[in-house]
Amino acid sequence: TLLYTIKFELAMTLFHFGNCLALAYFPYLIVYKNSILSEYSSFWPCVKAGGIYILTQLCKMVILATFFPTYEVPLGKIDLHGELMKGAVELFDLIGLFLIISQQIGRGDLKILVAGVGWSMAELLSMRLLPLWVGARGIEFSWKYIQLSLEANISLAHHIVMAMLIWLYTRNNVEKSVLPLIVSLLLLSSSKQTLLELVGTLFHISSLGILGLSVLLTVLVSLIATHLYVSLCIQDNSWGNPKYKM
Repeated sequence: TLLYTIKFELAMTLFHFGNCLALAYFPYLIVYKNSILSEYSSFWPCVKAGGIYILTQLCKMVILATFFPTYEVPLGKIDLHGELMKGAVELFDLIGLFLIISQQIGRGDLKILVAGVGWSMAELLSMRLLPLWVGARGIEFSWKYIQLSLEANISLAHHIVMAMLIWLYTRNNVEKSVLPLIVSLLLLSSSKQTLLELVGTLFHISSLGILGLSVLLTVLVSLIATHLYVSLCIQDNSWGNPKYKM
């Protein structure tokens, strides 16, 4: 009957929305509950980190609108100058993460997680919650909302790694020979989205292909950053040492 059909479609849309929401948000909850964040009751520091994220994005928007106006670009062409300027403005994310890490008191791993989780959670709420709420509840099923949820998971790992690299850069006992590598990884991480958009446009890669490239790039940078972090811990012989602080 018509009533049964309406109820069935409504249930399926809510089921799809619930799946997308769980896929996007549960990893954040798992990371918080099963890490040092819950042990140190770091909810409000994460909220403050999210506030710095909002301020940073507002500053980026003002700078882009004031100094880098957009131009009409023919279909199929790339505004290389505009993309480069956009990538340069993305460096403000590094400044925002640095402010969070420098203001947070405690162990190095706590600073990294507060900055990474708080920043990515604020991005999730401000950039992805509304599209999920509006689109994932639609009658027609679309994979793009599953992809949007997966992007939120990648963003979580990406920003934790960026916070780790910034923390490593601020350490006084990091070997000078490693600093160029850390700086290169930071520049690559901050401009990742712009680079992926350029690659996708140049080589006509689908959104799913861009997602796969994002995963590969994030995993690669994560492995290198984690290796540097563990090497520093071993070098200092500071596992669980209260002196292992900023």
